[in-house]
Amino acid sequence: MAQIILDHVEKTYSGDVKAIDDLSLDVKDGEFMVFVGPSGCGKSTALRSIAGLEEITAGKIQIGDRVVNDLPPKDRDIAMVFQNYALYPHMTVEQNLAFGLQLRKTPKEEIKRRVDEAAKMLGLEQYLKRKPGALSGGQRQRVAMGRAIVREPQAFLMDEPLSNLDAKLRVSMRASLKQLHERLGVTTVYVTHDQVEAMTLGNRVCVLRDGRLQQVDTPQYLFEAPVNLFVAGFIGSPAMNFVHADLVRDDGPTVTFADYKLSVPSEVIEAKQGLADYIGKQVILGIRPSDFEDASLADDRWSRMQVTTSVTEELGTEIHVIFTIDAPPVEHASLTKAADREDDDDTSVAALMGGKSLWTARVSARSRIRPGQAIELAVDTHHLHFFDPNSGLSIGHPKATVGLAEQSA
Repeated sequence: MAQIILDHVEKTYSGDVKAIDDLSLDVKDGEFMVFVGPSGCGKSTALRSIAGLEEITAGKIQIGDRVVNDLPPKDRDIAMVFQNYALYPHMTVEQNLAFGLQLRKTPKEEIKRRVDEAAKMLGLEQYLKRKPGALSGGQRQRVAMGRAIVREPQAFLMDEPLSNLDAKLRVSMRASLKQLHERLGVTTVYVTHDQVEAMTLGNRVCVLRDGRLQQVDTPQYLFEAPVNLFVAGFIGSPAMNFVHADLVRDDGPTVTFADYKLSVPSEVIEAKQGLADYIGKQVILGIRPSDFEDASLADDRWSRMQVTTSVTEELGTEIHVIFTIDAPPVEHASLTKAADREDDDDTSVAALMGGKSLWTARVSARSRIRPGQAIELAVDTHHLHFFDPNSGLSIGHPKATVGLAEQSA
């Protein structure tokens, strides 16, 4: 096991294209760190730089107690797992697992011990004599992981290893990966574009945009306290709802937008340092879909919004209520990038809405909400998010700095 330190790492390609821009990160010994972000954010380049498959332009990479900038991949004591299994089709599972150790002239007894242990750990014992062509996708991916495990490296580097699997198999493999990490305790850096994988696997999650670090925190803290609009719009599914709003002092602090008024609890104003200075000014308001509820099922103290449903998506455990508000969609460079996710097509949807914003509320499956209904939604205003409309920074966030403001603009 080993700590991995990236110290002001940069990677610039020809044409002055920066794939990694001044990235500093400390991956703790035994930690499961996930790199996540939209396509082209630099997450795979960062991983390949740690592995030595990409030569960095500036900065320092340290694995354990060694600076590895000038070391070739084979000498960095890491093992990689890729999204394509890269198994030798003419070899059995047992031979695939043993091959790398044989190249390193590992004693036969040691090879057998490691292969048997990995096969037992991954449930591959009955498949050792089969060739990859006789295995399912999940079994092949377990063989690929086993080939990394038998190396007993200081760190595992995984580049979207589950992306070729179907949805159900990805869920079971995520659980297997989590259990595997808990058993082995090996430092792991994992790249994915799937935020569900990021949130369920990572001890911490590193959110990247244009090669720059936006925020690194526990999954729950990223969700509850995003540092800027980009992180807020990228983390969470369905995505956070945004609108330009006025923060005013009515009978108490109130946020107004379209034809709505939501009371802001005094403890929210007190908890978010500097938010009181925005009273009388415009902010970007963010509301998570999960902070809505059907008013008939909600706490009486929650604020209310009268809306007309456009679409309802009944998912069994919950219902997604999609509706419009009479306010233009928020346009900000951070949100344009954050919307670059495979499950979103916000730009084309916005064009169809005639200048209105399309919002989503996630309510209880017990709700009787149906499409086309005029309904009342309740909002838990204790969890409202406020962002500076210029910088895109979260107002009152302890990690919102000038450096991050530049990244968000």
